[in-house]
Amino acid sequence: MKKNIEIRNCFLTGATGGLGREIAKQLVKHGYNIFLTSTNKKSLKKLTTELTTINNNSEIYYEAGDLNNTNNINKIIQKCRKSFSSIDILINCAGVFMVKSLQESSLNDFEESFNVNIRAPFIFSKEFSKDMIGKKWGRIINIGSSSSYSGFKDTSIYCSSKHAILGFSRSLHSELKNKNVRTITISPGSVKTPMGKKVKGQKFKEFIDPTEISQVLITCLNLDKNMVIDEIRLNRMYMS
Repeated sequence: MKKNIEIRNCFLTGATGGLGREIAKQLVKHGYNIFLTSTNKKSLKKLTTELTTINNNSEIYYEAGDLNNTNNINKIIQKCRKSFSSIDILINCAGVFMVKSLQESSLNDFEESFNVNIRAPFIFSKEFSKDMIGKKWGRIINIGSSSSYSGFKDTSIYCSSKHAILGFSRSLHSELKNKNVRTITISPGSVKTPMGKKVKGQKFKEFIDPTEISQVLITCLNLDKNMVIDEIRLNRMYMS
């Protein structure tokens, strides 16, 4: 269980995805309160029940909505504001992984990817960082990717959006660190999730276990002295 006396309120996007689920489990295991969001209400309800069996002392709320839609984002924020007086920790985990060549890609593909992968994190960071600045404590964790640092064929849109989230995170780190709000980018290589199965030409069995990534994230949340981790790259032991 979390050792800190003060219980922190977390906001997690992409909660029912392969990585999001493991992050949610670790959060409640360590005693955090949590607000979950993803596109599927039924999956959110099921996950909430599962999390309650892990720790029934954590407050857990949720709201479904497509982050490609501004109205849905506003609805999610409103529901969160009714659930918690403030948010201490924001984890932007939701993502769209578009695997298409440049010629096959459409403007709609581009807009959807950037809306979910970078525009939504911008909106949530702008909204909830106000709470963190007011309390002089906060964490914004953005889930990047190995594609935040490299380019790969047939994923130009995805790689572009992940480069964007890294640049956004670096800027927030510089802007908010003097207010005791830490911005951390966690950039894993290919992960053993349904999204990871879309990766072509690599061995799925050698992908990173999402549980290990979630454990790294919890460690980052608990670091609260003068040392700061602003970027973490998580690579695979064996590359195909």
